[in-house]
Amino acid sequence: MAVNADFLNTLVDPKAAARAAKGLPKIEPESPDRFFNRELSWLAFNWRVLEEASNPRQPLMERVRFLSISANNLDEFYMVRVAGLIELEREGVKSKSQDGRTPAEQLHEIDKDARALMNKQQDLWRELREELKKTAGLEIVDARRLGKADKAYLEKYFVKRVFPLLTPLAIDPAHPFPFLPNKGFAMALHLKHEARGDGMEALIPIPAQVERFIRLPEPEDGDGRPDETRIRFCAIETLIELCLGRLFPGYAMNARVLFRILRDSDIEVEEEAEDLVLMFEDALKKRRRGEVVRLKLEAGAPKKLTKPLVRALEVEPEEAIEVDGLIGVADVAELIDTDARPDLGWARYTPRMPERVRDFGGDVFAAIREKDMLLHHPYESFEIVVRFLQQAALDPDVLAIRQTLYRTSKESAIVAALVEAAEAGKTVTALVELKARFDEAANIRLAKILEDAGVQVIYGFVDLKTHAKISTVVRRERGDIGTYSHFGTGNYHPITAKIYTDLSLFTCNPQLGYEATQLFNYVGSYSEPTDIKALAFAPLTLKKTLLENIAREAANARAGKPAQIWAKMNSLIEPEVIDALYDASAAGVRIDMVIRGICGLRPGVPGLSENIRVKSVIGRFLEHSRVCCFANGELLPSDKAKVYISSADWMDRNLNRRVETLVPIENPTVRTQILEQVMAANLQDQAQSWVLGPEGGYARATPPAGVALEDWAPFNIHEFFMANPS
Repeated sequence: MAVNADFLNTLVDPKAAARAAKGLPKIEPESPDRFFNRELSWLAFNWRVLEEASNPRQPLMERVRFLSISANNLDEFYMVRVAGLIELEREGVKSKSQDGRTPAEQLHEIDKDARALMNKQQDLWRELREELKKTAGLEIVDARRLGKADKAYLEKYFVKRVFPLLTPLAIDPAHPFPFLPNKGFAMALHLKHEARGDGMEALIPIPAQVERFIRLPEPEDGDGRPDETRIRFCAIETLIELCLGRLFPGYAMNARVLFRILRDSDIEVEEEAEDLVLMFEDALKKRRRGEVVRLKLEAGAPKKLTKPLVRALEVEPEEAIEVDGLIGVADVAELIDTDARPDLGWARYTPRMPERVRDFGGDVFAAIREKDMLLHHPYESFEIVVRFLQQAALDPDVLAIRQTLYRTSKESAIVAALVEAAEAGKTVTALVELKARFDEAANIRLAKILEDAGVQVIYGFVDLKTHAKISTVVRRERGDIGTYSHFGTGNYHPITAKIYTDLSLFTCNPQLGYEATQLFNYVGSYSEPTDIKALAFAPLTLKKTLLENIAREAANARAGKPAQIWAKMNSLIEPEVIDALYDASAAGVRIDMVIRGICGLRPGVPGLSENIRVKSVIGRFLEHSRVCCFANGELLPSDKAKVYISSADWMDRNLNRRVETLVPIENPTVRTQILEQVMAANLQDQAQSWVLGPEGGYARATPPAGVALEDWAPFNIHEFFMANPS
């Protein structure tokens, strides 16, 4: 695949970009204006996700999925990032972010943008709801449109599947306001006794185990047969109102308000903890009772219901948000049924089995011995990573296995393989990261399963999160010992591996195997790696290696040599790295970056970053792989280029406060595969690309002048790799 050196010029009008840059005030190299705000950049990313819900090029059900994802993303953003800023503001912290904003200033701007985002979600939901009804015959039926047969069905459904899970509560001095969990969804009511006439305040917490949307039987058509063209749902709140008499006999509803809460879900790690597992178990209990940071209420509810809620939940007025529409937009994911309507979803795709593994009859070790092997997930099956460990567990010549586990699935085949290997008498070490946010409890459980099977479980550092993705297998071969290594850019998670794009490098390079073993020893015993010639580790040498490579490109540019950088990651925010990129740009280095999410770098600014261009790819698969390529004296792509894959984004936390890896790609075939296929396709994509402007806005790719949108066939990276093996 040939690289178009002017790929970004095909996405946006370069003259328009130049005009936008000229409209900016001059930005000095030391000014905080050289950075975009991290939180606002994240919101910009979530706007791009939400925009896919209105993209007519996406199938209808997938547009609903994007809407749900954007809502879920926003919830987690408030539970962690905004919760942290609220705490700083309450403590009176006035220190500024790297872009020059105090916590209070950031919260003000976040609130304004997030409210606009929520309003857009509601607008899109109304549009999608109409389109679902028109195109798919799918509708959510309110109480007024329920027939007798529907009500009879729902009555039985309620008694059997909902009533046993509900605990209706009176709210009065004898019944204080109950605890509601994070993401708690509930209905507050004002009731009136039909005979006595007295009133009562009540609350119905709606457990997460209850479906939000209940599928109704198909209505009958004109001939008395089920009409399969109509798909009808009833919302849980409609069902509860319909069956309110079973919860509060003798009472009628006078007023109601649906509401949902989000709690502070960050976990503070005590560096002096004597037992990390016990500390995390205690911290998880505390998280469940974290302060409420967001209260979403149905718009138009009477103050006599909403004021007591705000008071009982101890939220500030600005943290109580009235929503004109659906409370809990993330729940619309329940309506997606691409099995029933495959025409409204993406075409089914089955990942390929790598030809090399097939050539060796499924023997993964033999395939790796032939030469280094790179897999591009999800296009090549993650099953090979699982098979690598399953084969190791069964192989009598395998002596030891080491494995990092950051996130994995509930019924993980990888964990099962490690258990089987340990029970077979092999030496198995698992580095389980307890600090993987929202997977802490799951990781504690799997650690206990592994320990019970005889696996040596280590938890890493108290103050550093181990995010590196490494697996090593030590094998007896011809009277010698060999080490097979797997380095990944993504998690050992078979489910997310179907929707995240990541790279897997398999190698039996002795030096890489030796250095991977040193990393395990470092995390297990605090002994810093020595004699390191290939890998770079955070927090020790990874950032230093990046800065050296960036500086080398700048020096080459100043010496009149070709100088280029290609980089792909999820987020870029680390200030020292950004400043190094600015310096390289000033020296004349051409820098092209694919950054899916947060970007703190301001591209295209004259005198600062005119040689840097940034794009984001948002589409069917979540772009997750981290790659960086340095021209090393020639134009990219080149067989002299220095190419790396990594587990780390270019953020402060990854480079300075985590254990991460930066893996050099030495094999010529693999280097070519990354440069001329993986990176070339990312740079050339137009169908799913957004280009970041110097003012902070993102522009979606548009057809060339004179080409109508319906006639435009832009290059789509995901469709390309689904159709073309690497």
